Amino acid sequence: MQNTTKKIVNKIYGHRRGWAFSQKDFSSFGNRSAIDISLHRLEIKKTIRRVIRGIYDYPLYSKKLGQTLSPDVDQVAQAISRKFGWNIQPSGPAALNILGLSTQVQAKYIYQSSGPDRSYKIGNTELVFQSTPSKEAGFKYHESAIIVQALKSLGPNRITIEIIGPVRDWLKTEMRPKILKDTQTVTGWLYEAIRKICQETGNG
Repeated sequence: MQNTTKKIVNKIYGHRRGWAFSQKDFSSFGNRSAIDISLHRLEIKKTIRRVIRGIYDYPLYSKKLGQTLSPDVDQVAQAISRKFGWNIQPSGPAALNILGLSTQVQAKYIYQSSGPDRSYKIGNTELVFQSTPSKEAGFKYHESAIIVQALKSLGPNRITIEIIGPVRDWLKTEMRPKILKDTQTVTGWLYEAIRKICQETGNG
């Protein structure tokens, strides 16, 4: 049991704070009962937090505010999608919020999903999955879906350096060639914007 807990803790600590997960993310570490007991103990110790039934997170903490922050809704959505094996991609408004391109507080995050229609309450935020054909439910990488949906929501005439810069900063350097390959079938203006985002440097 201790060995299982240690493996789980090491994996959790290997991700940044805000990472959300389910029992399935640790299925290779032992049987379900041992994993569930380990997660329950970690929850009691406040190492992790239960977000909704079956989903936990490694809570974000604000030193400035001196308190833990609300769950990262996109991380929770990804954890749910991994748990059930769905392909998902955020709606335009949700993608803009994830990228920090919108300051509007989202009361509802909507995701297209290859799974069934389903909704969850995450604090004061509603997380909604809307069933859509699998071929329309995304790319290989979640980052691709976020960027494409955000840019589509803005439209070609609003893709400026003020947009390109923050998205480039958000996207990890090692992901850039992967995103370029993953999105190469999108429409022309979209791919040109993604190409600029994935440049190491440039004036946008």
